Amino acid sequence: MENKKELLRLKRHKRLRMRVEGSRERPRLAVHRSLNHLYAQVIDDGSAQTLFSLSTRDKEIKVKFPSAGNIKAAGFFGEVFAKKAKEKGLTKFVFDRAGYRYQGRVKAFTEGLRKGGLQV
Repeated sequence: MENKKELLRLKRHKRLRMRVEGSRERPRLAVHRSLNHLYAQVIDDGSAQTLFSLSTRDKEIKVKFPSAGNIKAAGFFGEVFAKKAKEKGLTKFVFDRAGYRYQGRVKAFTEGLRKGGLQV
């Protein structure tokens, strides 16, 4: 039996995706939250390409936060993601929270991105 909360989240994400679309100038920043990790990727929907992706399973984050399922790790992950995205020349995004509420780890990740100098 599938998780009812997850099915409802996927339904919300589907509705959200009808309105949110990334372009080359302002790509979509999609975030996925699992129990222990956060995953984020920058997507150009026009050409259907992933421009950049990173997760809390990355070595740089794993060293500081072995268990990345908390708010502090999400904030740090946001700052690291911002630094690496800037290196690739990406600064403006359309934020796709994938049906998750804007609270907890998703909020901390976004605040870390803004602290790192990105426009979300």
